[in-house]
Amino acid sequence: MTTLPACPVCQADYTWQDGDNLNCPSCGHIWSAADTTAEGLVVRDANGNLLADGDSVTVVKDLKVKGSSSTLKIGTKVKSIRLVEGDHNIDCKIDGFGPMKLKSEFVKKN
Repeated sequence: MTTLPACPVCQADYTWQDGDNLNCPSCGHIWSAADTTAEGLVVRDANGNLLADGDSVTVVKDLKVKGSSSTLKIGTKVKSIRLVEGDHNIDCKIDGFGPMKLKSEFVKKN
């Protein structure tokens, strides 16, 4: 018998599988079974490398900072990322900018 992963949103252990999707009855979150492993969320960088919590990455494109007139420049190094569910799947703190959310398609693993 295989065990299903906990919900990435509320961490409830009561997930159930419906075809290719996993469902959480506690919070109602639905996610693809292909997007999870035994450890949880699968996130890949711009080059297809697998990312994990605590990795260091480098920004591969100039990015406008939402709500600000500043730009996050190409080559900016980001330490100790945290992977999260959603469109912007990396949480991090960047010196000079503070806490930010990034998309994995705009970073590469160091």
